[in-house]
Amino acid sequence: MSTSDLDFMRVALEQAQHCLGHNDVPVGAVVVVDGVIIATGENRREVDRDPTAHAEIVALRRAAEMVGQWRLSDATVYVTLEPCVMCAGALLNARVARVVMGATDLKAGAVGSRYNLLTDPRLMHEPELSYDVLADACAELLTDFFEQRRPKN
Repeated sequence: MSTSDLDFMRVALEQAQHCLGHNDVPVGAVVVVDGVIIATGENRREVDRDPTAHAEIVALRRAAEMVGQWRLSDATVYVTLEPCVMCAGALLNARVARVVMGATDLKAGAVGSRYNLLTDPRLMHEPELSYDVLADACAELLTDFFEQRRPKN
């Protein structure tokens, strides 16, 4: 794990923190090309009333707009939570070079926990994968968020 991986995941965690201001599950994403952040995203499902407004989708849309095309073949995406099926599909379709993940998602993760879409050789693309970057900090943010919403006995 490189220092830059840690630095970029910290930025993704900052994006996840923004979610707390609008009651969205705190997940953040950062798109990096040649060591430069070109786009960020945070979960925005609640605030935008959009079921597709996951952090990865928001960041990929912004990155595609920034570079002027949908192919992000030189990009690395940092995300604080293992992508779901929808987001894994978007990462495949964007042809990202690498995906770096924080916490795993045993309930809906599609990059190794529940499903494994990004390493399926039958699909059109297989990005490089890195797991567990600042996983404890990413998981703690999510755990705290859900504990605050559970009824106290």
